[in-house]
Amino acid sequence: MKEFWIYTLLRIVLFLASLGIVIGVWFLIAGSAPLLWAVVIAFLMSGMGSYFLLNHQREALARRVQTRAEAMTAKMEEMKSKEDAD
Repeated sequence: MKEFWIYTLLRIVLFLASLGIVIGVWFLIAGSAPLLWAVVIAFLMSGMGSYFLLNHQREALARRVQTRAEAMTAKMEEMKSKEDAD
């Protein structure tokens, strides 16, 4: 579960950083920033950024999930074969 929390925390940090940048630039250009549009733009920016910047963490999370799924499948098969033997 460590990989999940690391990836999630990095996504949140990336979103907040993107939101800060969008609001900062918007204030510099226009003097005020509509919050809804700033959140939407920051969400899109952080999504695109995470695709490239968090690739390593996303792959580590995927490997962990796959390992757990394979272990669960093996355990289910073992229980199934044990049940068939009885």
